[in-house]
Amino acid sequence: MSEADRPHATSEADRPRTAPEPRLRTRDRGRPRARLPIHVVIALPLALAGLIALLITGNALRPFDRITTIEARMASKSDYFKDPEVQRLLLKHGLRVDIHRLGSRGIATQSLKGMDAVFPSGQPAAKLILNRQDHSVRSVRPFVTPLVLGTFRDYAETLRKMGVATPQPTTDGGRTLYYDLDMRKFMALLDGTADSRETGDQDGDGTPERADTWNGIGFDKAGVRSNSGRVLVRTSSVCESNAAGTYLSILAFVANGDSTPGAGADDEARATQEAETVARKIKPLIDLQGMWADEQADSYLSDLGESIAPISLIYEHQYLAHQIEYRQEYSKQDTDRVLLYPTPYALTEPQLISLNDKGDRLVRVVEDDPELRQRAIELGFRVRFSGEEGTSDQLNDYLSAHGIQVPTPNRDETKVYEPDLDVLQEIINSVGSCPPPVPDAP
Repeated sequence: MSEADRPHATSEADRPRTAPEPRLRTRDRGRPRARLPIHVVIALPLALAGLIALLITGNALRPFDRITTIEARMASKSDYFKDPEVQRLLLKHGLRVDIHRLGSRGIATQSLKGMDAVFPSGQPAAKLILNRQDHSVRSVRPFVTPLVLGTFRDYAETLRKMGVATPQPTTDGGRTLYYDLDMRKFMALLDGTADSRETGDQDGDGTPERADTWNGIGFDKAGVRSNSGRVLVRTSSVCESNAAGTYLSILAFVANGDSTPGAGADDEARATQEAETVARKIKPLIDLQGMWADEQADSYLSDLGESIAPISLIYEHQYLAHQIEYRQEYSKQDTDRVLLYPTPYALTEPQLISLNDKGDRLVRVVEDDPELRQRAIELGFRVRFSGEEGTSDQLNDYLSAHGIQVPTPNRDETKVYEPDLDVLQEIINSVGSCPPPVPDAP
């Protein structure tokens, strides 16, 4: 028998394998069902309620809406568009504003390439921008706000005792939040010099003082506090800020005998000469800072505000917005911080200016949406209605309803009007030594 014919033992690996017969498994009905995690059970009603709310309000498809981003260069009134509620209301219209921060005069003099809209804080800058456009543009002035000086009660009371500030009356007999400021008398304190009648012991406390310091006008008379610094107003840069430019207009108006510089000039040369003369008078009266107007308010309203500056140049709406928020948080007014309303006074009129079709959409929404107007009131602005200069009634009603003292108009209604653009530019450049403007890019 050959080797090939011999039987061989079959190994385990060589044996054919058979697949087991598949079995159909059925669930044991007596076995309990697997339960959802507890956090899923809790979240389901909330998710369902949210879906129902979105369906009712028509916002279920909002995440799929196309949002248009508006590139906008803005000055101090950018705080309106930074407000979360304003941003929410704009999103309802499919708009989002990307803010590029710059002072009003910087907006007016620098390149606007790539911008859809601009929002300078006052008319001088707005006029410069409009003059640069080679086509008609859409714009709106949604609200106005007075220029004011923010200070602290002890400083305001010192000015009151000097006959420079007058407290506004309150309805409850409590401590007032507002004072009227006589600018002619106040400017006599800002000049840093004393006349022959005010040298020596000015406040009658037996100690000779240098003129025009806080101690020199009696700040230390109570014997509790002292400040030997000059009486000055901390301003933003006149080269950038509408607030500082408007403050210059007030100083120039008073220094020019309650007359707008250049208004009565027969020719341009005479107007320029008058502007130069006024600029020399008022240049020593302000403390120039490289800040924007809203940053002045941030410093003033901070915990260290009084140590930073006794008096700061701000807008009324910034102070009122602070009081509204303070009342909501502490159920009382902030009576340590007070406002000085200059006499004569100046209103600032922010103007939202469109530069293209995307900007047009933003202007139309701000102009037409009543919820945006109401929100402006809640932020302390005097909102325009039907072309009115400023609607104090709506703002006053809101302040009263929230337990905040309403400012009362000064009986002296003298209003400062800005000089012509060329004259104002001459004053600003003379006082601030401003750099030349940056031309539009080609």
